[in-house]
Amino acid sequence: MSSDFEAYEQDFGTLTAEITNKIGRIPKLGGEEKTQLVLNVDKQLEEVRELMEQMDLEVREIPIQSRGMYQSRLKSYKGEMEKLEKDFKRSRIAYSDEVRNELLGEDAGSSESQRAHLLDNTEKLERSSRRLEAGYQIAVETEQVGQEILANLHSDREKIQRSRERLRETDANLGKSSRILTGMLRR
Repeated sequence: MSSDFEAYEQDFGTLTAEITNKIGRIPKLGGEEKTQLVLNVDKQLEEVRELMEQMDLEVREIPIQSRGMYQSRLKSYKGEMEKLEKDFKRSRIAYSDEVRNELLGEDAGSSESQRAHLLDNTEKLERSSRRLEAGYQIAVETEQVGQEILANLHSDREKIQRSRERLRETDANLGKSSRILTGMLRR
């Protein structure tokens, strides 16, 4: 199983190197060649996503003793994949800006700063959304734990009430026994 994972790692390394090279070339090309390169990179990114899914399945089948090491490697690959997707997105935005500027004849200086500002705001919004989602998950889990605790407390209360009732009955029986014994001693 780990040999399959290592083969996937090699494929991942090869594909990401090719993608990185192509992403760097996108802004330098023009016309149909650039369009074809964008489509090619998009296709290769899809292949990398499928490869990551295969790697994830392989990690799940690895024995627990060595799974942690593979999970950390997979996590770093996922981070690298996210970085590649961001770089590709930025190169595509640059590409679409160039096409728009060619068609409209606008100056790219102001739109470049606007685009950078927009990308920063988009990333902040995505991070905030992830934090909110994580907070919501924690709140749901906390609510479930609270419900379980309340159920346990209710059960414990019933047990304590039953024990208290038995103790009262035993005390009453002891009182009767004591009176009987006292009466027998007097006779």
